[in-house]
Amino acid sequence: MLIRYKQDEHGKTIPVANIYTQSEHKIRTNHIDRDALWVIKKLQNSGAEAYLVGGAVRDLLLGIIPKDFDIATSASPRQIQRLFYNARIIGKRFKLVHLVFRDKVLEVSTFRSGEEVEEGNNNVFGSLEQDAKRRDFSINSFYFDPSNAQLLDFNGAMEDFKKKRISSVIPLEETFIEDPVRMIRAIKYAVITGFNLRFNVRMAIKKHNAELARISTSRLTEEMNKILASGYSRAIIAQLKRYKLLQFMLPAFSIYSDYDQVQQSLKELDERVAKSKQGKGPEVILADQIRALVDPLIVFTAEAQSAEERFKETFRQIKVLISPLTPPNYDIELASERLLNARGFKTPRNCVRQSRPANRPPRGRGPTRRGEAAPARRRRPRRSSGAQKSAQKAGSESVASSASTIAELRDA
Repeated sequence: MLIRYKQDEHGKTIPVANIYTQSEHKIRTNHIDRDALWVIKKLQNSGAEAYLVGGAVRDLLLGIIPKDFDIATSASPRQIQRLFYNARIIGKRFKLVHLVFRDKVLEVSTFRSGEEVEEGNNNVFGSLEQDAKRRDFSINSFYFDPSNAQLLDFNGAMEDFKKKRISSVIPLEETFIEDPVRMIRAIKYAVITGFNLRFNVRMAIKKHNAELARISTSRLTEEMNKILASGYSRAIIAQLKRYKLLQFMLPAFSIYSDYDQVQQSLKELDERVAKSKQGKGPEVILADQIRALVDPLIVFTAEAQSAEERFKETFRQIKVLISPLTPPNYDIELASERLLNARGFKTPRNCVRQSRPANRPPRGRGPTRRGEAAPARRRRPRRSSGAQKSAQKAGSESVASSASTIAELRDA
């Protein structure tokens, strides 16, 4: 093991990170996406620092080939944009860069400072060491340099890795208030890795679970999509309920999540996802995941219903059960169609709109490394804040009313 040093304000040399060589960490670069390697090399050749970071490094250490490859660099978003023709700058409070390829999107972030700005944008860039202290959990705070196969550890993460535990890098009195979604991710990481949450992390989640009510439906939807696609949805959802987080993500569904039929459906979903990841089964798309989540809870009261009425009722019940989450209507329609077909019902012709599923990466739009940049997508007009609050209030009332109706139907 090597040591990285720096000089403090008094000129004293102090250690800041442990550096592990390839013989110590055993990460194989042939498991890293070729485009990610190309991006890191091009950034480094421009004079910038660049590393593979986050969940990708965690998965490589666990012997898992990652699905996503995130990159951190000392280059600013504008510098990245000048280097790559397929770059798209996103974000308001803190700008990131998406590099759009034909079959994937790589996220590149500039090293972030620990400094915070209360209003306006939060583009306070910093050093590698500062960025390491902004990572959420220790197991996600490694930095891997493919050029020399060195693994940098600024937070004692390797010790946590060896002891199979998850620690918070940011102080616990700040981290879950700053971003409550980290509570969901902590539970997800613990289930997927088999590591234990440290006692103080568990207590902090129980203390701050109500903070999740502040999170937008789009972010909650994104997290639930990842959970359903993880292959561990049954265990993760059970832990979310244990820590009283599920009621903020799926309030209606959480009432019934312990039903044996629901547990069995999620178990079967996880088995199918696992086989798909191993290349032993077909892809499990978002519509199939939604169907597995709600299938046991869909009920019909009217015996004589037309195919169109039954489809609309199925669609409505799914919307209620997954509210306030907002997956694309395409996927809900497809889930409704497949659910009804599996139960032997006919469905209306053209009941599912012909549209590209939103949960898949864009195909044929982004460039390859030597192609042309993809055209920018048109933005939808934003709804006014007053209309948005009214819609949220109406949605909450609808969830409560519909959940009560489903409960009455089940009790009948």
